[in-house]
Amino acid sequence: MPSLSHEALLLLFRNRPELAPELLREALGIQLPAYTEVRVESADLTEVVPAEYRADLVVLLVDGKPVLAIAVEVQLSRDDRKRFTWPVYVAGLRARFECEAVVLVVTPAMDVARWAAEPIRLGPGAIFSALVLGPDAVPVVTDRARAEADPELAVLSVMAHGRGEVDRAVQIALAALAGAEHVSDRDLSVLYFDLIDAALSEAARKAFQMLPQGYEFQSETLRKNVATTKAAAVIAFLEAREIPLSDEQRKRILACVDIKLLDQWIRRAATIGTADELF
Repeated sequence: MPSLSHEALLLLFRNRPELAPELLREALGIQLPAYTEVRVESADLTEVVPAEYRADLVVLLVDGKPVLAIAVEVQLSRDDRKRFTWPVYVAGLRARFECEAVVLVVTPAMDVARWAAEPIRLGPGAIFSALVLGPDAVPVVTDRARAEADPELAVLSVMAHGRGEVDRAVQIALAALAGAEHVSDRDLSVLYFDLIDAALSEAARKAFQMLPQGYEFQSETLRKNVATTKAAAVIAFLEAREIPLSDEQRKRILACVDIKLLDQWIRRAATIGTADELF
């Protein structure tokens, strides 16, 4: 069964098919044919062979007719069976759409990226190579305007770089947060926020939760989501310091949606001697 990380990465490409050619062009330097349309196609590549071959996602570039088929494969770990099926994906897509085809492997792990990039020997004189997008190839998005224009790329940037140097990770997360707020689907916007938070290292997450003081959230739903995270941080601080909380005090903290006040409580929680002093 696909993991949450696998499905989360795939979701970004499914929600914005243009992300696949964008990364091929900008991150991997692949020269693409001219196209006017990008669409998601059926990922079932079964033709006359009895076994079923199914890519994670198929993105088709169209210019009146198909010009490039991209089989997007999210790979979280090594799977040597894929070295036999990836060439089948390309052959199946070429036969179905009568155009060029590639396999784009997306992975958050450098060792998996190195493995996936190894050429696959098909037979004498025949070599196949997948195109691989490892974490080092994903653009670092810290510009708020770019994140707002391309929220899926911004979220992918956090997933690739959120466990690196803390200050940069927080900058990437803040840009991605701005992008998530501009997603018109509120449920999807909240999901992107959750993916941003989950992609950060523990140190970056703590810094992100205490930031940004004075940040103006355009989405009420996201503002409440951040408030909930900060309220949980207050309680976690107090519990770590073994400062007891009454049920009423705990409810008061969890019910607070004032982010500035929650920031004050987080700072106080580090120094106070009793829960009463928090308020």
